[in-house]
Amino acid sequence: MSTQMTTPYSQKPTSSFWKRAVASPEPSTVDPVIDTPFTINAEDQIATAGSCFAQHIARTLVREGYRYLVTEDGPSEQNYGLFPARFGNIYSTLQLLQLFQRAYGLFSPKDQVWQQNGAFVDPFRPQVASFETQDALEIDRARHLSAVRQMFETSNIFVFTLGLTETWMSKVDDAVVPLAPGVAETSSTAAYYFSNRSVAQMTADLTSFIAKLRVINPTVKVILTVSPVPLIATYEPRHVLVSTCYSKSALRVVAEEISTSIYDVAYFPSYEIITGHHNKYKYFAEDLREVRPEGVDHVMSLFKRHYLNTDQAAQPVPEPSHPSPSPESPSPKKVTQEEMDDLYHVVCDEEAYDA
Repeated sequence: MSTQMTTPYSQKPTSSFWKRAVASPEPSTVDPVIDTPFTINAEDQIATAGSCFAQHIARTLVREGYRYLVTEDGPSEQNYGLFPARFGNIYSTLQLLQLFQRAYGLFSPKDQVWQQNGAFVDPFRPQVASFETQDALEIDRARHLSAVRQMFETSNIFVFTLGLTETWMSKVDDAVVPLAPGVAETSSTAAYYFSNRSVAQMTADLTSFIAKLRVINPTVKVILTVSPVPLIATYEPRHVLVSTCYSKSALRVVAEEISTSIYDVAYFPSYEIITGHHNKYKYFAEDLREVRPEGVDHVMSLFKRHYLNTDQAAQPVPEPSHPSPSPESPSPKKVTQEEMDDLYHVVCDEEAYDA
């Protein structure tokens, strides 16, 4: 009579074992989310910020009938609605912290205006818009920062997608800009320096941001996720593949440190869902960087399953449909592949590095 040996792993669930949880299941069924500390209800106002991948979460919330918070309205062709306020991509933790500080008058960078082909641009959102005069820029900035304050103060859920560790900072006051000088303007290229943020620095940035956010919004809940999109370019004197591995690894550690040490902060594994071994890189397009629609759909279906309280949601926005044609009417227009791609298109400032 044989007796089965009991080990510390004997009572662990299927999700703890690579073969059962990763290698054997169909890729589209792999679900690395085990537990969530909270869910999103119908009455919650949800704000998103971060890298370009964060835009997919915003679209899912709108499509599912949730209250995606938009505090700065305007035409979509002018980059309104991509995020709650028109701040564009926020790639780094320090950039997020400084956005809060600028909105509340805690930090006023010396460099306030860049010039580009005779127009004026905001150094902190250079790809968002250009202005004919500096006065017009400053009026728009004041309105924008008011919308940022409203976002921070009224959101119940704040979702932040960590994107990059590489940053460009002012030599005068360490102000972070989303793009390297010279990419989106024609001056000040010597006034900034390159910095690759460490885990300790980014953990301090994000800890400080959440502490400040909860001074003005004590009950806000935070969801962190890491963008699976590789770096488009690196300024480090090394291969871009090595820099991408460092960047994503460091950001993942930061998300872990924060989500396990601060209450009502959750981590959602977008990065693991897209880049995991189970997919064999099939969720990436031919450039090995852009995430394919089926990858986006997998991430968003799991976000919906685990975080969205679907029993309470408003009526989801229906998918576009065409009525059956009558003999007198023309055939319905077929959706082209280009139109389908547009549904998943996101705006990424960093694409300017390889334009």
